[in-house]
Amino acid sequence: MGESTPAGQFFDAAISLLRRARDEEAGAIEAAGELLADTVAAGGRLFAFGAGHSSLAAQDVVYRAGGLALMNLLVVPGVVGVDVMPATLGSALERVDGLASAVLESSPLRAGDVLVIISLSGRNALPVEMAMNARALGVKVIGVTSVAYATQTTSRHSSGTYLKDHCDLVLDSKIAVGDAELSLDSIPAPFAPASTVVTSALLQAVMATAAGALADRGIEPPLLRSGNVDGGHDWNSRIMDEYRDRIFYRQ
Repeated sequence: MGESTPAGQFFDAAISLLRRARDEEAGAIEAAGELLADTVAAGGRLFAFGAGHSSLAAQDVVYRAGGLALMNLLVVPGVVGVDVMPATLGSALERVDGLASAVLESSPLRAGDVLVIISLSGRNALPVEMAMNARALGVKVIGVTSVAYATQTTSRHSSGTYLKDHCDLVLDSKIAVGDAELSLDSIPAPFAPASTVVTSALLQAVMATAAGALADRGIEPPLLRSGNVDGGHDWNSRIMDEYRDRIFYRQ
């Protein structure tokens, strides 16, 4: 696979973005990991939310071998992934004012919890209002977004603000507006998105930081093991039983 091939060029672009995220977001990653550790140690709960393809990164840290058992998925029906038909409905729902308030009112989120909100553009009403309303409830919000969108696009929320404007901490994915890393004269549209790769890496770096921070405090991180290794199921049963009041995907 040579560098001149589209595949090679995509790998090069993704690796470059990952290096930027590692180096330029190191402080934010550390702060986010410490916040998760603080929340776990204080008895709080952890949640992640993303709409459309941003939901992929949220799902990647929930019920994950090697991940924190306390990460829960905040689900908004119709916007998680592309399983809704037609798929365009999910995009439309992201622009509906008031939906976030209804979701939070029926969710288990409470003051002292942490909500990770993932939105590449951060411009739609749903992630903006999700962050605003969660913070009003006393929930700490970590936003994962591309800050570039705030200077190159127009907000779709009535306030004119973006997700990044309503977070306690922001992780910048560095993804260019349009989320396409490659272009060729023979192809009329840019292609090869890398946002999922980078966003997932950022979140896993935060999870690793949180686990290390808990261990440094003498607290066993509530980690899950693979169910495909010997003893994995017994290990996970112990963790889930110990933290059953903070794990919602098992209920």
